Amino acid sequence: MKAIVVGAGIAGLVTARQLGLAGWEVELVEKADGPRRDGYMMDFFGPGLEASERIGLYPRLARVAYPVEAAEYVDAKERVKARLDYDEFARLAGGKVLSLLRPDMERAALAALDDVPAGRVRLRYGTRVTGVSMDGDGVRIDADGPTARLPAADVVIGADGIHSAVRARIFGPETDYLRPLGMRAAAFIVPEAELNARFSGRFILTDSLGRTAGLYSLRTDEVAAFLVYRDPPAGAGRDAATSPRDRLRSEFSGLGSAVDRLLDLCPADPYDDVVAQIVMPRWWKGRAVLVGDACGAVSLLAGQGGSLAIAAGALLGDVLGKAASADGIAPALAEFEREWQPVVAQAQASGRRAASSFLPANRSQRLLRRWVIRATKLPGIDRLVARQLLRSIAK
Repeated sequence: MKAIVVGAGIAGLVTARQLGLAGWEVELVEKADGPRRDGYMMDFFGPGLEASERIGLYPRLARVAYPVEAAEYVDAKERVKARLDYDEFARLAGGKVLSLLRPDMERAALAALDDVPAGRVRLRYGTRVTGVSMDGDGVRIDADGPTARLPAADVVIGADGIHSAVRARIFGPETDYLRPLGMRAAAFIVPEAELNARFSGRFILTDSLGRTAGLYSLRTDEVAAFLVYRDPPAGAGRDAATSPRDRLRSEFSGLGSAVDRLLDLCPADPYDDVVAQIVMPRWWKGRAVLVGDACGAVSLLAGQGGSLAIAAGALLGDVLGKAASADGIAPALAEFEREWQPVVAQAQASGRRAASSFLPANRSQRLLRRWVIRATKLPGIDRLVARQLLRSIAK
């Protein structure tokens, strides 16, 4: 059995690995020239952590996790206004929590391809999908890159993110499924030894209105920046021609010397994209299926993106890997959709609720957020309520 997986992010890598371990031949293609370097820090727990233990990925993730003492909301003078201890966060999240930089998660999943017998998974970077066709004999992919046309396969798996090319060609335009949450998120990594030393072991977030800037010290002398701000509707006053760097400098100036320093170092073309969900009634059609953000983006506000990517990739790879012939593909894809859609729907509902409180619009909402963080220390607070509240203030 042969598969083409489009997208070498976390979900695509895990899916390809599981199919390879099941004996499939996999062509894994990625439009980027190599693993992504920029990305934000994520709290990894829940279904993805359980799946990583089951498939043997957890040790690789644990090796690259960051020890974190606390997440601290600070004012422009770096005075702490609210503090969430991570031991308490781990308890409320149900036990284990790993703090992982998204690029490190991707590299760990990439390294895990070494577990697959040589030759079963062929990874091609710099390959952009330009066409998808399906017939009774299988799937064919046209691409720009080192290989203009990939070998025919039994199934194509779109793991190419929120702006999926596979989804657009099989299921229709992005506008049919994209649900913006009224915000944008930016992330970049810059060398800055002084800030790195000053904030080591802590997540720092600005206690600001309508925008939040976060920063984390990395193992090197670098600092990872994470910025979320409101995104008005098209035509509502923002100049679309403004560069991402200039837009971020305009949005986040005045939040303190540390943020100003990060803005000075901001690269010319940082990651900067809409915070949105992908909502679809069906995830598969014929010999094509979507996985991860391509069909069920929950948004970073749900606090589960990396976790769900690993869990979904593991589930799809395992159920599809059992198909011994083309006749088994449709039942496997239906099983994946049936099992995983309710999980994604629940996480998306959480993300939508979090969107209403993630960026306080006024002082009363900001005061409520501070109270919520402090309330997690009170005995007797309901664990399920606490976990939901924590998702609304986590990264």
